[in-house]
Amino acid sequence: MLKALARKSHTLERFLEGWSLFYENTVGRIGLFLLLFFALMAVCSYIPPLIDPMYHPMTGVDPEVFRSTPPSPTHWLGTDNIGRDLLSQLLTGARIAFLVGITAAFMSIVFGTLIGMIAGYAGKVLDSLLMRFADMIMVMPSLLVVLLLSSLFGQLNIWIIVLLISLFRWPGIARVIRAQTLSLKQRPFIDMARVAGASHLRIVFRHILPNVLPMALLYMTFRVTSAIIVEAALAFLGFGDPNTVSWGMMLQWVWKTGHMFQAPYWLLPPGICISLITLSFYMMGRAMEEVLDPRLRKEEQRI
Repeated sequence: MLKALARKSHTLERFLEGWSLFYENTVGRIGLFLLLFFALMAVCSYIPPLIDPMYHPMTGVDPEVFRSTPPSPTHWLGTDNIGRDLLSQLLTGARIAFLVGITAAFMSIVFGTLIGMIAGYAGKVLDSLLMRFADMIMVMPSLLVVLLLSSLFGQLNIWIIVLLISLFRWPGIARVIRAQTLSLKQRPFIDMARVAGASHLRIVFRHILPNVLPMALLYMTFRVTSAIIVEAALAFLGFGDPNTVSWGMMLQWVWKTGHMFQAPYWLLPPGICISLITLSFYMMGRAMEEVLDPRLRKEEQRI
């Protein structure tokens, strides 16, 4: 009991120390504030349709508007070509960006971490087979494959897009986790666990997983950015979910209706949001990298 409490206390101390280092990092702090802003946008996306059905991002139409209009007191960012409110679409796009980015990144990290740990711990034939399979997935042009699947099966559901993104994004993290596992399984505490009679599953999930988890979470921040960009690219090219209002879909609508250069109030907000949300996750990832690697902090202090 006392050992468990001491272990929890030590874990809490390490977490607080890591959070302090993260918050002291200017890049990480800016990324966190940007991320909180977009999280607030995602939460606020539920409000406009409650105020008036006219503000529903997909089906709501202003009966007095028959073309794209600039910002006004009724529509703060203006309307699209059929009278739908652009602000409500932008807020909904933030929710979809979080849904796609975090879900796809989490799934790819789970796949990559499990496969990397199994390959590194098992070694030999299983290691070779899993890594060759990872190499095959890694060299495939993921965006092109998804486009081909979309052309074959029609426009894909948002959840199918999330699954496809995650299936093409796990090999990189699998290689990193495998390298860490190969190093960890040679450590004395793993030998002590074997001598104590611990099973392979217990060694992998009780002793190796907690040590590779910080690196997996670090890579998750970078995978979120790529997932958001891939979904936006698919939607812009016309292969996104037609029933979902995302920032990429907004760009596709403004381009398809010929308002690319006529309506900057329609074009710029989704493009800026895509850039800033990917930047926020990237900045948080860089700050987390410095927290996990003391050598980077020393290098920054030296500069």
